[in-house]
Amino acid sequence: MKFLFASDSFKGTLTSDQTIELLTKAAEEVFGSCETSGVPVADGGEGTTDAVVKARSGEIITVPVHGPLMEMEQGFYGRLSDTEAILEMAAASGLPMVPEEKRNPLNTTTYGTGELLKAALDAGYTEIAIAIGGSATNDGGMGFASALGIRFLDQEGNVLEGRGENLEKVAHIDMSGLDPAVQKAHFTVMCDVTNPLCGPNGATYTFGKQKGGTPEILDRLEKGMQNYRDVIIREFGINPDEIQGSGAAGGLGAALKVFLHAEMKSGIETVLDLIDFDARLEGVDLVVTGEGRTDWQSCFGKVMQGVGDRSAKHQVPVAALCGGLGPDYEKIYAHGISSIMTTVDGPMPLKEALDNASELYYKGAIRMFRFLQTGMQMNKHE
Repeated sequence: MKFLFASDSFKGTLTSDQTIELLTKAAEEVFGSCETSGVPVADGGEGTTDAVVKARSGEIITVPVHGPLMEMEQGFYGRLSDTEAILEMAAASGLPMVPEEKRNPLNTTTYGTGELLKAALDAGYTEIAIAIGGSATNDGGMGFASALGIRFLDQEGNVLEGRGENLEKVAHIDMSGLDPAVQKAHFTVMCDVTNPLCGPNGATYTFGKQKGGTPEILDRLEKGMQNYRDVIIREFGINPDEIQGSGAAGGLGAALKVFLHAEMKSGIETVLDLIDFDARLEGVDLVVTGEGRTDWQSCFGKVMQGVGDRSAKHQVPVAALCGGLGPDYEKIYAHGISSIMTTVDGPMPLKEALDNASELYYKGAIRMFRFLQTGMQMNKHE
């Protein structure tokens, strides 16, 4: 038997690497002699850089950056080869970096994410993947673009900082100072959001509340975002509302498309390409994947859906070991997942399940492999 382990992290409890270790231990206990390999996987959100760097035997490069409130933070990006790098905005402009009592998207900026990209460009990387999940921002990507040399000016010609509150003041966008290295690079943006920049389904009204926006703040930000959109239309002849994903990460998607001509791709598909997942399926009898909770959302750009679909193309069956199941979890079966087992082995409070995540996962893996062994024994008697 040859197994490939490719599970998402279980948020707040198990890393992708830890699931590989536990699955390997359980498979060896049940089967004795078997061949196992594992690869860390993520879907383009927080943890994507670490997962891809480990899978590619790359290197984490630390960079001092300004956080969402312009405080100094230690950011990082990943070196994958002499030409390839990967970064995630969660490392510089992520929501967990802002204390709950200070969350207000009028005050936050993507400037630090721009600093991360500039550091990668300065180091000579020309193929750069950018994961934009988990932002604390709603600045239309102004801060990000400012770090790369683009200037946003008000009616009097004053340079704006690039926070959410500045959207309503933008009158002109000066591209003359854009870092020339941008023209020599190709950018792949990991994005599974299709929201436009403005409107009821746009960046502000869809995602602003979770970033600390009150109804009054969101109304002000939306008016500012409409002004920003209109300036882009006037000066670039591009309507961001007609670009799928322009509303991602508080409008950073729009800045990436309009100013950097970036390519938008599914997060999990990009990760699977970067870690050469298809080649890892060679000779594999079973893939084991999983996540903390499986429900209908798992079918939309998440790890299990991506791993299942890719494996199905190579006719490799996939089993899943998950923390729990939610509404319409069975829809994942249409994406190459043959069976699902849960780690919990009885009714228990959520805190108990989280506190004992490692032990429960290991016991669940034993049950899964013993069940698989039973099927193999039945097959021998046919």
